[in-house]
Amino acid sequence: MRMLLGWAINALSLLALPYLLSAVQVQSFGTALVVALVLGLLNVLIRPVLLVLTLPINILTLGLFTFVINGLLFWVVSRLVDGFSVASFGWAIIAAIVYSLVSWAVSSLLMGSRD
Repeated sequence: MRMLLGWAINALSLLALPYLLSAVQVQSFGTALVVALVLGLLNVLIRPVLLVLTLPINILTLGLFTFVINGLLFWVVSRLVDGFSVASFGWAIIAAIVYSLVSWAVSSLLMGSRD
């Protein structure tokens, strides 16, 4: 049940992005659900591999390159899912940061701590 609530929270956070950033477009709530699912799968399957492969540059940038990886995954999802678009790779990095902050804030408010 908690996982379904987290999925819905991520989809709602995606729906909030076009109001915060004009460079992001989400067509519907169904599209947001698909985007949240695909983004979650990419974060589970591909992100760890990318983090290991880019470990030297991540160390040199003191972890800031992780923002680029998150933006890359966000941009890839915008290319894979119809009805979801991001204007450019730079906007994808910004959108990924804003999406993470909004999702974290809403999750903290609704789901509370995991104690």
